[in-house]
Amino acid sequence: MIRKAIDDKVLSEHMASLPPDGREVFLIGGDSVRLSAVSATTMVNDMKANHGTGFLETYMLGQGYIAGALLSSTVKGNDRIQLQIQCGGPVKGMSIEAWASGAVRGYLANNPIPLEEPPASLDTSLIYGPGFMTITKYLEGSKTPFSGDIMLEYGNLANDLALYFSTSEQTPSLFYLSIDFDGEGRVWGAGGLFMQALPGCPNATLEKLQEKSGKLPKLGRLLGEGMTAREYVEKELSEFHPHHIGHTPIGFSCPCTREAFSSYLSSLPESEKDAILKGKFPLELECLNCGSKYSYTKEEFEKIYKEPK
Repeated sequence: MIRKAIDDKVLSEHMASLPPDGREVFLIGGDSVRLSAVSATTMVNDMKANHGTGFLETYMLGQGYIAGALLSSTVKGNDRIQLQIQCGGPVKGMSIEAWASGAVRGYLANNPIPLEEPPASLDTSLIYGPGFMTITKYLEGSKTPFSGDIMLEYGNLANDLALYFSTSEQTPSLFYLSIDFDGEGRVWGAGGLFMQALPGCPNATLEKLQEKSGKLPKLGRLLGEGMTAREYVEKELSEFHPHHIGHTPIGFSCPCTREAFSSYLSSLPESEKDAILKGKFPLELECLNCGSKYSYTKEEFEKIYKEPK
């Protein structure tokens, strides 16, 4: 992956002042609920820089990245999880991949999102429109992935994720995705929560969590002020006696390489290679998942052309 530099000095200094991004895992409510919390300010800003997203695109794709970091707490080892949305609204969908190790990558189907005029609010229901959400787990050692899907009901990523878990996995869940922007449109703080009932969780605990979740202070704003995700949970959910059980660094990362793209070019049929040679150079290939661009001169491509498959 080619990581693009963030050239906004104010933002760079702010990010340097914050604690590193990470995922914290807790048991709460008498160990009856599993809670994952992520701080993701740097990850979302790195994503924004590489994909060149505008305000709305940053908000929607940033939510997807936070969701991916939360969802990957449900897998382990070298496992990964994929969140895909296909929809009829102007965004057309998104694809997010996240590894248990904390790496997250992904893209919007339409970037920029084609709108006749800027949206009046951050209500994303019309941007998504009708569609489907699919979550797939790729587990190491398993021959086939586990996959489930739902029809979008809310057009709100957090609410539709909760719906997915309650219907596809029969697990009552809550999601909270939070991105805070400053007055100049910079991502100043970003993070999220994922609460998942464990077997035997009392209904009273779920009801109290549902009520509490509607009163929580803005996570993104507090993370942007320097609070950690762990501090947020231990303070704001103290009545549920959080028991911290794990920490994982998270970040925007993609395994794409120039060598992989060169291998792809080398494997093309001769007819496609000939067509490329007749085209314009430099040839530029872009990784959809991270926005990295790999450029090849005509001489470099001719060398690849001659290499055996």
